[in-house]
Amino acid sequence: MDFTPSRLVLARKRRGLTKKELATRAGLSVRILTSYEAGEKVPSLLSLRKIAQVLAFPIGFFSGRDLEEPPVWGASFRALSRLPAHKRDQALGAGALALAIDDWIAERFDRPDVSIPRLRGVDPETAALALRTEWGVGERPVKNMVKMLELHGVRVFSLAEEYAEVNAFSFWRSETPYVFLNTMKTAEKSRMDAAHELGHLVLHWGHETPRGRVYEQEAETFASTFLMPRGSVLANAPRGASLDQIIHLKLTWKVSAAALAHRMHGLGLLTEWQYRQIFISLAQRGFSKSEPEEMPREVSEVLPRVLAVMRGEGVTPAAIAADLSIPREEFDQLVFGLVMTQVAGGGEQSTPPRAPQLTLVTGASANAPTRPSGPARNAPRR
Repeated sequence: MDFTPSRLVLARKRRGLTKKELATRAGLSVRILTSYEAGEKVPSLLSLRKIAQVLAFPIGFFSGRDLEEPPVWGASFRALSRLPAHKRDQALGAGALALAIDDWIAERFDRPDVSIPRLRGVDPETAALALRTEWGVGERPVKNMVKMLELHGVRVFSLAEEYAEVNAFSFWRSETPYVFLNTMKTAEKSRMDAAHELGHLVLHWGHETPRGRVYEQEAETFASTFLMPRGSVLANAPRGASLDQIIHLKLTWKVSAAALAHRMHGLGLLTEWQYRQIFISLAQRGFSKSEPEEMPREVSEVLPRVLAVMRGEGVTPAAIAADLSIPREEFDQLVFGLVMTQVAGGGEQSTPPRAPQLTLVTGASANAPTRPSGPARNAPRR
């Protein structure tokens, strides 16, 4: 029986369990479980079934190639020192499964080329404005952050509700950038998170140590400037604006009222007293954790198109999950947080909007869901 120890470690961490907790629930000793994870022993089929049942992973998951996991130093976790280790490991485990899903897609589709400049050492505000110029945005508001990331080659996935402590995170995998967004937050905060992670991708690529507060502050400045460029805010936001004015104005840049107030304060449009009064008023109106005039959530345009094409080939999301030997629930959590609709039975129903160019690789049929041999980019296209 084939057995891959690293997959057992990954599945255990994905569930947030210690070795002792898993061993107890599976009726094993910690010593024997440790030997399985170290590759010193191969579990019997009975033991593996018990482990798979506890972890809620298909038994087939525990064989096959090692799965790549995002390194801690490469992922932009905020407040890493305060994030419990098991929560960090769970999020990184989700990242590893997303990479497997992304590889599955890459073998079947050509997606937009990556066009994220690497501007390490550049002032965050200068970098944000330079990127706007390079992408042809100018001073105009960014209509859809998820779409913009995807258009420029970023792979965007969603995080499940259990990761409320994780705002978002991002990393480079060789030459491919990834962003994970917590979709349980308000749409405005999720947009800011997307811009924040873009800042990390642009400013902090190639770092081999965990990012600290300085990097977070740089990413915050980048995100604020990218979504609310100085010239645009100064031209449209009045000095000393009231909360009602800010709530109306935030719709222009599609940011939270708090984020806009913070930007206006930084640009000298709000005094310290006015700035504090805005937050007091937000709390008094019950908007400490919610958002007034909340905007619709941004969704992926790539993922629905991938699913729609594969449905046309006869491949359902359940079949994709089975081909990868990952739980269907894991697939849903990583993908459907960024897909508009889902109906029972795995038959998502939507009319895919205009989206970044996708090319289906010949032979990537739902009737043959296993991975084709050879690199997809060299295959003939339809």
